[in-house]
Amino acid sequence: MATNGLTKLRLLITLGVIGLFGIITFALAAVTLGTLNKRLDAVDGKLLAIAAGSLTTLSTVITMTPSQNLSLVTSIDVIDVLKHLHELQSIADRANGTRAINTRGFNETLQYIKYTLSRKTNFTVIEDSFPVRDFALNSDPVFISSVNGTIKIYTFSLDLTKADFLYAKYSTGSNITDIGYVSVIPNGGCNETDWQNVISGRIALIKKEGDCSSRQRISHATKYNASGILFYNNGRSSEDLAPIKIILSQDNILPVLFLSHKVGQDLVDAILNQSSNVTVQLGIDVKSLPAFPVGNICAYTSSGNATQTILIGSHADSVPEGPGINDNGIRLK
Repeated sequence: MATNGLTKLRLLITLGVIGLFGIITFALAAVTLGTLNKRLDAVDGKLLAIAAGSLTTLSTVITMTPSQNLSLVTSIDVIDVLKHLHELQSIADRANGTRAINTRGFNETLQYIKYTLSRKTNFTVIEDSFPVRDFALNSDPVFISSVNGTIKIYTFSLDLTKADFLYAKYSTGSNITDIGYVSVIPNGGCNETDWQNVISGRIALIKKEGDCSSRQRISHATKYNASGILFYNNGRSSEDLAPIKIILSQDNILPVLFLSHKVGQDLVDAILNQSSNVTVQLGIDVKSLPAFPVGNICAYTSSGNATQTILIGSHADSVPEGPGINDNGIRLK
């Protein structure tokens, strides 16, 4: 009996310790959660304060009724936005339906922005300009291949469902009578090691893959003395079959075309076949056009910490065909 009593006593002590431990754990958890909630509330408060502080400058531009208590979303007055959009559309209507750069519509857009900022904000408004190269072709480009004497002339079309290839904007010209040999560049041509075996003077054939830009690839091609570049799509999905419209840097010095996946892959297969003799011809007749000035507007707050500057940017232009005019206009609000 004494032994049974001792066993019960030990069991009660054990249960008591476990219960006490559970109470302490629960209490600590409650304190921790309470502290965390307070800190989150403080963070939320700071975020709201920051948003409200940022709003003062923004709402001055949009509604002229700054308020510390409004969120950025509710500070945007749809009627005010539509007024600006109607004005931008009116500018386009007076300029053949566009506000593209180097048009009357674009220049009037800049003047409207400058006028609005100068009259309705206390920003310091500065307007300047920078030169932009224009680009156009005298005629449709031509691309021809020869595999063991079999000539193939490929289809150029702005309809991507029909096009075998497209030209790249800011490509240089190329004479169709010049016959070139081609080197296949591995791994998308992103690394200098991909170019080690390129034969000087050949045209580089590069699949669209890897993490680098066209500018980086062209830089490598120039360094290793390629005479031109043929990009081609990677064919990973049905959306990666057609050629792609690309814009090169204005200082590009190479002729560049973009091929469909099929055209590019067929050329790769032929070139890698040691028994094949593969050449290509690129006909790109570029117009000689002067550079033109493009206006740029910067608006600075009249106060604040210059070392903590926040930059907000937008583009004022549409494209010559017109689409995007309201989308780009909304970005100006």
